[in-house]
Amino acid sequence: MKTKTDKITIFDVAREAQVSKSTVSSVFTHSDKISDKSKAKVLVIGYVWPEPNSSAAGTHMMSLLNAFRAQTWQVEFASPAHKTEHMVNLDDYGISSATIALNCASFDEYIINYAPDIVMFDRFMMEEQFGWRVDKHCPSALKILDTEDLQCLRNARHEAHKGNRAFNHSDLHSDIAKREVAAILRCDLSLIISSFEMQLLADVFKVDSNLLHHLPFMVDLAALPVQTKSFEQRQHFMTIGNFRHAPNWDAVLYLQQIWPLIRKQLPQAELHIYGSYPPPKATALNNPKTGFFIKGWADNAYKVMEDARVCLSPLRFGAGIKGKLLEAMIMQTPSVTTSIGSEGMHEDLPWSGMVENEPLQFADAAVALYQNKSLFTQAQTAGNTILKTHYDKQLLSNNLIIKIQSIKEQLQAHREANFTGQMLKHHTMRSTQYMAQWIEAKNR
Repeated sequence: MKTKTDKITIFDVAREAQVSKSTVSSVFTHSDKISDKSKAKVLVIGYVWPEPNSSAAGTHMMSLLNAFRAQTWQVEFASPAHKTEHMVNLDDYGISSATIALNCASFDEYIINYAPDIVMFDRFMMEEQFGWRVDKHCPSALKILDTEDLQCLRNARHEAHKGNRAFNHSDLHSDIAKREVAAILRCDLSLIISSFEMQLLADVFKVDSNLLHHLPFMVDLAALPVQTKSFEQRQHFMTIGNFRHAPNWDAVLYLQQIWPLIRKQLPQAELHIYGSYPPPKATALNNPKTGFFIKGWADNAYKVMEDARVCLSPLRFGAGIKGKLLEAMIMQTPSVTTSIGSEGMHEDLPWSGMVENEPLQFADAAVALYQNKSLFTQAQTAGNTILKTHYDKQLLSNNLIIKIQSIKEQLQAHREANFTGQMLKHHTMRSTQYMAQWIEAKNR
């Protein structure tokens, strides 16, 4: 999670932006547009406004927007969501913005006027809502779906966790999965953040690999800190994450079980829990007597990560890859996480810490990293190797642009090869279109 005062250019967010205070008085309102019409025009339709200081998803979105701008493409970000306190000021990055409405024909006028060459949807819900309108009014626009992580996987694991049972692939055959995979098939390209999810889509849902592109977080390797605090200069444990994200909140509750096991062995140690939007039920867990501190918003996430000796991330469900664990590697802070937490992040390379799934083993691993300087240093070295092997911004960004340009150059043939996607666009399958038009008529 990035923060307001962070000066480290890691995920291709070049500088911090002031919170936008503007209000929107019409159905859609533009900021100043880039005037060069000879460049490709990109429209990104966001589920929420980007908050790179609050979530890994917001950071990843800014990496994508900046990758497009680096091509000198004209980029506009549009969203039906309410603007927020921590949203980034897109104008500072040369990105125009627009507020759009759900289930409203005003979007038709908007997209006809903007006439994008490329449209990227942020999560499948935005493709459901606006995809058919893009097909109707800009049929030659390349459609990209940024899944962020697979919502169907996260939801299936959450349901299994709530049922106190093991997750299996049959849990994936849900309505959410059908909606999400349908959106993937209707798009020309889908960005998948995790190698595990790439394999899942191929093996379970039989999605053609030509429709998928593996794109993890993009880290500016040249901006990595050369030196961070030493083993001796660090103290205590920490974790960080948006409290509104269900896996993060569950991890805090799980730490209520794990922390006493750590504290028994390290009675002077403290656990500092950071994250945006902490609810009262979270702050109520603050307990100085046991060293369990709910800190809330971090003014500088990288600083609090560097100050800690070990990062704890006991995730029991979720999907995608975890920004907090990547930030731990960036700040050379060893981490203890679960197999869910490390999934799709390091392939066959050693983890930058330890991976344990049971409370007692998790606690023992945390204590070992905290006390053993040799283990601590080995974890730091492993993290550096993972970053350089799998998260090179320059390589990842170049590969993405090449993929987009390749599909754009032979778009018709690419679409003809995806018969299932064309079938899903057929009028008999357009339930989302007819539902939107019904709501629009009802609201008149």
